[in-house]
Amino acid sequence: MADYNAPVKDMKLALNQIARMTELSTLPVFEDASADMVDAILDEAARVARDVVAPTNWDGDQKGVSLKDGGVVCPESFRDAYNQYAEGGWGSLQFDPEHGGQGMPYLLSVAVMEMWQAANMAWGLCPLLSQGAVECLSINADDALKAIYLPKLISGEWAGTMNLTEGSAGSDLSQVRCKAEKDGDAYRVTGEKIFITWGDHSLTENIAHLVLARLPDAPAGVRGISLFLVPKYLVNADGSLGEYNNTKPLSLEHKMGIHASPTAVMGFENSVGYLVGEENRGLACMFTMMNNARLGVGLQGVAISERAYQQALVFANERIQSPAVGYKVPGPIIRHGDVRRMLLTMKALTEAGRALTYDACGSIDFSHHAEDETRRSREKARAALLTPVVKGWCTEFAQEVTSLGVQVHGGMGFVEETGAAQHYRDARILPIYEGTNGIQALDLVGRKVLLDKGEALTLLLSEMRETIVLGGAFADLAADLEQAVVAIETARDELLAGAADDPQLAGAVAYNFMMLLGTVAGAWELLRQAEAAKTLQSEGEDDAFLEAKQVTTRFYFEQILPRYLGYARMVKAGSATITEMSDEQFATAW
Repeated sequence: MADYNAPVKDMKLALNQIARMTELSTLPVFEDASADMVDAILDEAARVARDVVAPTNWDGDQKGVSLKDGGVVCPESFRDAYNQYAEGGWGSLQFDPEHGGQGMPYLLSVAVMEMWQAANMAWGLCPLLSQGAVECLSINADDALKAIYLPKLISGEWAGTMNLTEGSAGSDLSQVRCKAEKDGDAYRVTGEKIFITWGDHSLTENIAHLVLARLPDAPAGVRGISLFLVPKYLVNADGSLGEYNNTKPLSLEHKMGIHASPTAVMGFENSVGYLVGEENRGLACMFTMMNNARLGVGLQGVAISERAYQQALVFANERIQSPAVGYKVPGPIIRHGDVRRMLLTMKALTEAGRALTYDACGSIDFSHHAEDETRRSREKARAALLTPVVKGWCTEFAQEVTSLGVQVHGGMGFVEETGAAQHYRDARILPIYEGTNGIQALDLVGRKVLLDKGEALTLLLSEMRETIVLGGAFADLAADLEQAVVAIETARDELLAGAADDPQLAGAVAYNFMMLLGTVAGAWELLRQAEAAKTLQSEGEDDAFLEAKQVTTRFYFEQILPRYLGYARMVKAGSATITEMSDEQFATAW
C-alpha cells in the first residue's frame, strides 16, 4: 500500500494563485500569515499527515470500531494520532485567539484539513466536525457557553458532533421529534438521533453534541426547531468535568466504508442541554455548521481522490507487464496509453477540485475580513454560490477517481489488501451526507440562481471572462472556455425564463446544472493555474512541476471539459421526460 505525501507544491499554487492567500496576508487581521509562516505550517502538517495519521488508515479500516459497556472503542492507533494532533495545536489554526486560536486564515486551515482527510478520512471526520461546532458556537452561542466550550473544542481536548436527523426524518428536518423542555436556566432533551458521525468515542474526555429538538409549544415544521448544546459530561463551575449527562450511543451502523468512524444512533434521556441562539431558530444556527461541513465534505472528495491517485500512480510505476506499444521489453503499465488516460483523468479532476474548493474558502475569509463592506457582501454571495458546487461536483468526481484507482490496479484493485478498494468504499458516502447532492443541486438552482435572478452566477462568469480575455499562451484553451461559459449563460437564461411556468423544471435540471457549472469552473481554475505556471516557469521556478501543471490543464480541456456539452444539452431538455411518467407508471412499468 502506497504512503501518502501531501501535494504541497500544488496546494501552494492553488492557495497563492487562485485563492488569494497572498492578498489575505496583507489584511491587518492576518499579519502573522506571512509566506514563510504559511510554508512552515504546510510543511509540518504534511509531515504529521504522512508519518502520524496516514499509518492509521489501513489499521482503522481493518479493525473498525465497537460498542462495549455503553461506549465506543476506537483503534488504539487513532488515539495516539489524535493526541499528537491536539498537542500540535492543529485544530486551532483559524480560530479567534481570544479562545485559544491562532488567528490564521480559514483558507490555510482548509489546506491542512485536506491533508488529514487524505491521510485517513475516517479519523479526519472527528476534527472536521469539531471545527464545525466551533464555527456554530462562535457565531450563535452566548458568551457564557463560549467561555466554557470554545477553548476546549479549539484545543482539541473536547470534540463536537452534529445531531440532526432521526429515523423517520432523513433529510426532511421538519419531521424532527426530539423534544426539549425548559428546566431553570437549562433544558432537558429527550429523543434519538441517527447517523451521528463520531457520536461517541474515547479520543477526547468530553463531547459537545449540537442537537436539534422541539420545545413543547414550538410551531410545526422547520420553523419550530431549536438548537441545544448537550455535553456528554456536565461541566462544573471550576471547569472540571461533572456527572455523566445520559447521552448514550445506542448502536453503531455497519457501513460500506469509513469503518473506523463511529456512526452512532444516539439516545438522549432527560439530558441537560443549553440553548444555542434563539428558541425556534435552531435550523438557522445549525446551517452555520452545515455550510462549514458541506465545504468540508467537498474537500474530502478532493482528499480521497488525491489519495487514490497517489496509490494508483505508484502501482502503475511498479507493476510490470508485457511490452507496451512502441516498446520491445516488458515494463511498467504506466507505459500503456489507457493507463495514462486514467491517471491523467484522476490527476486533472483532483487538481481542478482542489483549486475550486480553496477558491470558495478564500471568499469566506474575504467575506468576513475585507475592509470594504461592498466587497464583503460580494464575497459572501460568491462563497454561497460555490458551496453547493464544491460539495456536489467534488464528491461526484471522487466516485469516478476512486473507481479509476481500482481500475488501474486491475484485478488487484478488487482485492482488499492493496487498499485501492478502501478509497472507493470510503468515498461513496460523500455524495450522501451533509445534504445529498440532489439537495445541493436544488440549493444551487433554487437559492443561488433563481432567488437572486442569477446575479452571483453572472459575476462569477464575468470573472471567467477576464481569464479568457488574457488568453496568452493558452489562447486555444481560452476559446474553448468561452464556448463553455456561453453554454452556462444559455442554461441560466433558460432556467430563469422557464422556472415560473414549469414548477418541475428546477428539480429536473438541477443536478445537470450543478455538474455543468462544476465542470466548467474546474476548467477555469486549471487555466488560471496553467497561466501562473507559465509565468513562474519563465522566472526559473520548479520546471518539472510547472510543466506538468500545463500538460494536466490541456488534458482536462481535451478530455474532461467536453462533458459540459452533455450537461448543457440535458439542462436544455428540461423536465418533460423526467416528469412524464406518473407514480403509478413507475410502480407498474416493469
